[in-house]
Amino acid sequence: MKSVRKALRDGELTKDTYDRVTCVECDTPLQTRDDPDEIATVRICSDCEGTWKEIR
Repeated sequence: MKSVRKALRDGELTKDTYDRVTCVECDTPLQTRDDPDEIATVRICSDCEGTWKEIR
């Protein structure tokens, strides 16, 4: 699983002026799955099932 920052640099994800992260492939905003026991938050694209982690 790739990090959100690396995916933004590679062009897989984009961020708009309101810091909403979207998948470039599907043009869909990412959903968030937050597990309180984990350090990272998982961002998920509902269309292509891509997953990225974001460190809090």
